[in-house]
Amino acid sequence: MTYDFVLELIAQRIAGDIVMSENCGASLKRWRETFKITQNDVGVFMGVSASVISDYEKGRRSPGVKFVRRFVRALIVLDKSKGYPTIKQIANSLNLSIGAIMDIKDFGIPMKLHELIALVEGFVINSVVPRDLDIYGYTVLDSLEAIERLSGNEFWQIMGTTSRRALIFTKVSTGRSPMISVRVSPIKPLVVVLHGTRRVDPLAIRLADREGLPLVVSLKSNPEELIRSLRRWFLERGPGS
Repeated sequence: MTYDFVLELIAQRIAGDIVMSENCGASLKRWRETFKITQNDVGVFMGVSASVISDYEKGRRSPGVKFVRRFVRALIVLDKSKGYPTIKQIANSLNLSIGAIMDIKDFGIPMKLHELIALVEGFVINSVVPRDLDIYGYTVLDSLEAIERLSGNEFWQIMGTTSRRALIFTKVSTGRSPMISVRVSPIKPLVVVLHGTRRVDPLAIRLADREGLPLVVSLKSNPEELIRSLRRWFLERGPGS
């Protein structure tokens, strides 16, 4: 249960809820109380006083992205010190399809399409090749697990805080099922990557064209090497904001 990507997925969910809330202060307080953590404990972790946390929760201060990021990190790290009781409850309540997700990252500095193609050792196989595409995250999926476990309406689980991401399917046979899943999903990624096949179903290509998505085939030797390549980029540049 303590996989890094699961923690990231939950952190993104909490941060998104706070940022999108009509009352950010009330949302901050609700999440802090959900984790059963005091204002003082959060403040100590963040290096501010409990009164500062109180000001944010009461709406006397407006939280920025950096504050929300630090606040959510405080909740998760403090929950970790107790054995992740709240994180486990959240994961169960959200019915996270952990087996389908191999890795997930969001980043502040965008990745360009040509960078993604180089990292996955891939090439675009359909007619959609945008000149300038800013990608702000990626999700690597076990395609067999994803197709079996995820319905169209559950795709929000794999989109992190933004749909402006690369959706990467591994263990692909022809790409038909992954592209059908993308087609029926109410939330669309910016680009789809298929790994594990060099014989892509023509229907998958037509669906990618219809959705206006670049469809990339990765020639990386295995999923683990693909993930390592993406993580190296992320560690060098992605965490920035």
